[in-house]
Amino acid sequence: MTIEFVQGDLLDAPVEALVNAVNTVGVMGKGIALQFKNRFPQNMAAYSKACKSGLVNVGKVYVTETNLLVGPRWIINFPTKKHWRDNSQIEWIELGLQDLKSFIMRNAVKSIAIPALGAGNGGLDWRKQVKPIVAAALADLKEIDILVYEPLATG
Repeated sequence: MTIEFVQGDLLDAPVEALVNAVNTVGVMGKGIALQFKNRFPQNMAAYSKACKSGLVNVGKVYVTETNLLVGPRWIINFPTKKHWRDNSQIEWIELGLQDLKSFIMRNAVKSIAIPALGAGNGGLDWRKQVKPIVAAALADLKEIDILVYEPLATG
C-alpha cells in the first residue's frame, strides 16, 4: 500500500497508530489535539506530564500505548510547534517525519493515520508546504497503510 490522501474523521480510522499534532507545553486546546484530549484522556495525562518534564520536543514524536482491545494501539504525539500560541515551522515537520518514520520501522507499524501536520492552527500551507514533504518522507514505506487526512476544502 502507498500513501492515501483522504478526508474525514482521523479518530475513526481503522489503523494501529494515530498521529496527534501537538505543542511542547502540554496544552491540547484546539483542533485535532482537542479531539484527542477528549477521546484519549490517558494519552493527555501522559503527554502533559512528559511536557512538564521536558520530554516533548519538536522534531521528536512522543508515543503512548492505548492498551485498548479495539482501536488504535499507539497515539503518536507529533509536536508541530513549541508553544500553542506560535506557528509551526516546516523544519520541525521535516524532523518529526524522520522520527515518525523511525518509530514506524522499529515497531513494525502496519497502518497509521496522520493529520495535516502544521496546517490549520499551525499556519503552514498544506498544499504548497506540508503535503509534498509528507509524501516524500513516507514514500518508501511500501508495506504500510498510510492514511493522510487532508484539511477540508474551503471556499
